[in-house]
Parts: sequence; structure tokens; C-alpha cells
Amino acid sequence: MENQYFKALLVSETADHHFTREIITRQVKELPAGDILVQVRYSSLNYKDGLSASGNKGVTRKYPHTPGIDAAGIVAESSNDNFHEGDEVIVMGYDLGMNRPGGFGQFIRVPADWVVMCPSGLSLFESMIYGTAGFTAAQSVLKLIEHPTRPQQGKILVSGVTGGVGSVSSALLAKLGYEVVGVSGKPDALEFLENFGVHEIISRDEATDKSGRLLLKTKWAGVIDTVGGEILATSLKSTKYGGGVTCCGNVASPELATTVYPFILRGISLYGIDSGNCTLEIREQIWRKLSSEWKIDQLDNLVKEIGLDELDQFIDLILQGKTKGRIVVNMEQ
Repeated sequence: MENQYFKALLVSETADHHFTREIITRQVKELPAGDILVQVRYSSLNYKDGLSASGNKGVTRKYPHTPGIDAAGIVAESSNDNFHEGDEVIVMGYDLGMNRPGGFGQFIRVPADWVVMCPSGLSLFESMIYGTAGFTAAQSVLKLIEHPTRPQQGKILVSGVTGGVGSVSSALLAKLGYEVVGVSGKPDALEFLENFGVHEIISRDEATDKSGRLLLKTKWAGVIDTVGGEILATSLKSTKYGGGVTCCGNVASPELATTVYPFILRGISLYGIDSGNCTLEIREQIWRKLSSEWKIDQLDNLVKEIGLDELDQFIDLILQGKTKGRIVVNMEQ
């Protein structure tokens, strides 16, 4: 296999510190050492991929580089007894697509502990409809359930509702009987989300408090925040007594201007969600749920499938906030 040629998206830095993207041909022997060689059938496009593909040194330190923090495919070679040639597997998180060649190449080679079996209830394509974004969404929903937050306690606010994490979170919550209110800057968002049981959208302005008050009238039994910044700060001030709030993103801002009052006067809890380095036990638990009792009924309605040659334009769109749902990359096209 070492002399096998394959296609990959390569991001390069020019002498004047601009970044270019092109589809190149490379060989398997150029990949870093690892236990498992995977022939990638599908990847998915996440916001972090967009950052890596545009030269964000906070995500990827050295270029040239192949992004893609998600990959689903077939084991081509294995030196680990837990995986065998032909196994269908999922690879996500850790350093994949950040500082190690990622899923936007038709082959990846990774350590065995980065790899999980694709559960029998999911196809490789379906696993990438979820991908890191869907996995993060499921972690967030699970954290609210474990908090515990129950459907009868009231509405759940989901920010960034048309993005990958937001749309999957909303679909999962609706499937589990929760009433979801989404935050979006896209006027046509409701039409897209109604298929998944979301029947109310508020604007970013409505979700952002400018009054400076330390606490607001309570509205939400729980919150899944995907954007950070003022929307997260406002949601903390308006969550009901004893409620739970999860946070997994910072696309709006990494800053959080708040006080201790929501925590000490209303007893709310703020949970950080990280999918990149969570334990194997959590990974297997989440994938089992997504392939069985949590599997979204209209999963295909969440996704747009593209080929590797279309990826460049969609990287620009995701950075501009102009995508909806999930983008799955068919690596065989």
C-alpha cells in the first residue's frame, strides 16, 4: 500500500503569508506513522476545518497541511489486534486534521486509540452526517439530560441553530420530546428546521441583552450554546432556577462577560463540552445512542453531499456563516 496514490486537499502558505488550496496527488508512504491505515470514504466539513483551511495558526501550526477533523472509511492495514482489514471505522478528534493529515485526503494513518468501530445501526455516510458536530451536539444533549433537565420543565434554547452542532442538537432534543427555541440570523431558518420539530426562532438581537442588568426574567429550562460571547452571557442570566447550560463554541466571541449571580442566586450550572479529547467510553456511548434510540428519523434532510472538488467553495461558505446543517464530503467523487 505504501506506493498507493491518492487525492487530498492541500493547504499551503505562500512566501507573503497567504494561503492557497488545491487538490493534489500524494502517496500513502508520505503519511505519518500509525497503527491503522484507513481508506476514507466520507468526511465532513466543520467550522474548525474552515479555520485550518484558511491558515489559522491557532488550529494548525505548520503548512502545507491536509485538514479534515472527521473521517469514516475502511481499514486498509492494521497493526492492532482490535481492528482488521475491511472493518468500517470512524476517526474524529484528537489531532486529526489539525496538525496531522486529515479526512480531506483519501487515506489517513492514525493511532489505534483514535479509531472506533462504526456501529451497525449507521452507514459510513450517516456517521459523517453526524461527524464531530453531531457528536458534540449529542454530548451537549446528554449533559442536559444528566443534569437533569426534563421536557416538562420548559423550553430549551439552542444558539447557532442552523449550524452543524445547533441543527443536530435541535433535531435530537425534538426527538426526545423537548420544546426547542432556536437563535439564528437567517430569516429562512424556520422552514429548514421545522422538519426536525423546531417551531420557534428568535433573532440574535432578541437573544442578546444590552441592558446591563445582572439577572433577567427567566425563560429557559436549559441552553445549548454553540457560539459564546454575548448570547451565552445573556442565556446565563435568563436560565431558570437550577437549569443547565452547555457551551461548545466561540464563533461569536471567546469572551464571556458575566457575574457570579446566575450561579449563586439561581443555582445554574455551566458545562463545557469537548469532543476532541473525550474518553473512549464516552465516544462509544455517544455513537451507540446516535445509531439506535437517538438516531434522527430524517437524517438525510440535514445534509448536503459534495465531492472533494467542491470543497474549496464550501470552506469559504462555512466561514461566512452561509451553510445550513451538515456538509458531507464524498471522498470517492
